Amino acid sequence: MAHTPSRVWENTAGFHLEVLRNPWYRTVARLQNSISDLTADFWRARGGQTLHLPVTTGSISSPMGRGSDSTPVSVDLMGAETYLADSMQFMLEFGCRLSGTDSYYVMPSFRGEDADATHLCQFFHSEAEISGGLDDMIQVVEEYLRFLAAGLVERDGEAIRGCGGDLAKLTALAAGQPFRRITFDEAAELLGGAGIEELDGWRNLTRDGERLLMDKLGEFVWVTHWDHLAVPFYQAFGDAEGRTALNADLLFGMGEVVGAGERHVTREDAQRALDLHEVGADAYAWYLEMRELAPQRTAGFGMGVERFLMWVLDHDDIRDLQLLPRRNGHNIVP
Repeated sequence: MAHTPSRVWENTAGFHLEVLRNPWYRTVARLQNSISDLTADFWRARGGQTLHLPVTTGSISSPMGRGSDSTPVSVDLMGAETYLADSMQFMLEFGCRLSGTDSYYVMPSFRGEDADATHLCQFFHSEAEISGGLDDMIQVVEEYLRFLAAGLVERDGEAIRGCGGDLAKLTALAAGQPFRRITFDEAAELLGGAGIEELDGWRNLTRDGERLLMDKLGEFVWVTHWDHLAVPFYQAFGDAEGRTALNADLLFGMGEVVGAGERHVTREDAQRALDLHEVGADAYAWYLEMRELAPQRTAGFGMGVERFLMWVLDHDDIRDLQLLPRRNGHNIVP
């Protein structure tokens, strides 16, 4: 009989004792370690460098402008107003210019939305930035996922099976399961408008829409070239008019697990995007200056580690993938 979680996030009193008793959480801890090890191995083989970064920033990567997909978490740091990092993707762009090679990390991200079965307000991000464009980044992500799948089967196969995971799908991914690609326009046409949310001048794919696409096309579907106003400002323009973005979301498991995109090369394009998204430039002056001093074509991705592990373990609630549950507005000990 497979091990099952104790849903310690429902009642956090004494949860640490239940985590110590239940083998489910021992497996989660083991898989977290493997993800960190395998990620380092993958980027080491490519000559990539990791960065040790702070968890506070004055330049959040999903600012509260048009196309924002998250709510930032503001904090008072000894009297200074700042934010907990929703992502340090900007710093990875900085790292590519600093080191001259790929930059990556696995570190926590903070979001202001409440947690639910598919979303955590504190989660771990495996993020990276490389020299190149969107197609280069998509290829790297596919190689990374195959590498993770093969490594997890080899290192943790019995533990994964013991928690209800299906090793056959990991083996299939590692062996070359195909990834499909479809543009957002094509996806909207295929769905006939179902699962497409019409907003103020742009469209969004809902969670139901993600599931409908996977029902039609299978897992591992890249949805590329979203409406530019549906994504953060830093994604490069996908056409001369600036209607679309050079970005892509990868759908599998519960839905979007990986988000990727190419960045603006020039200061002028980044400023144009800030204006389009109605985001004030004050907090991003350094970001524009970096492009003026060191213009470089880069692309990057972010993978939600807990969302990936949901797929690995065939599980339906992301809150069971935290060893230490966290909820906004609650001070949880330990």
